[in-house]
Amino acid sequence: MNLDFSQIVPWIPFMLEGIWVTLKFVSVCIVVGFFIGTLLALCKIANIRVLKAIADVYTSIFRGTPLILQLMIIYFAIPQLIGYDISPFLSAIAAFGLNSAAYVSEIIRAGIQAVDKGQTEAAEALGVPYKPMMLQIILPQALKNILPALMNEFITLTKESAIVSTIGYLDLMRRAQVVGSELYRQFEPLLFAGLIYWVMVYVLTQAGKVVERRLQYND
Repeated sequence: MNLDFSQIVPWIPFMLEGIWVTLKFVSVCIVVGFFIGTLLALCKIANIRVLKAIADVYTSIFRGTPLILQLMIIYFAIPQLIGYDISPFLSAIAAFGLNSAAYVSEIIRAGIQAVDKGQTEAAEALGVPYKPMMLQIILPQALKNILPALMNEFITLTKESAIVSTIGYLDLMRRAQVVGSELYRQFEPLLFAGLIYWVMVYVLTQAGKVVERRLQYND
């Protein structure tokens, strides 16, 4: 084995910048995915067939096609139709945010339906409108139940974010590839990037456990 990690030392600051680039993009995607996913979940449990059908079709499309295909369509194909180039950052947010929303919607839907129906019936008996009932009674209880599943989705999103390197977005993975191309050594920078991804996922996992324990303590 001919390994020499000393060669990547001058490039470490460049690669570490990829952490903040990756986290910035992932954070925005989480917010977009959670917001759209919540709306989709509410549509799925609504008694309006049109809304339920739209939400189901949306989920089927984004869960049934590869994420990298969705990214390529948004970055390469859509500009062909609209005549406007979409930046890698916006393309990544659109693809990952919309894809994550499909999974989050199923998680939230299951969480809402797991809440005791007596809560809804009691709120309706007291004359509580639908919107306040969902925001103040049902969703807070559902979030406690689905927190582990949501954290798992966010962790998966963090790991899959490496896919954006295929469209030239200078995230952590792309920077490792650049360093490998400059040094003509791929193993060392890729292994270093892998270590950073593992640390980020580990921190997210521990943060999720802390939040979960706090929620259980409050109960």
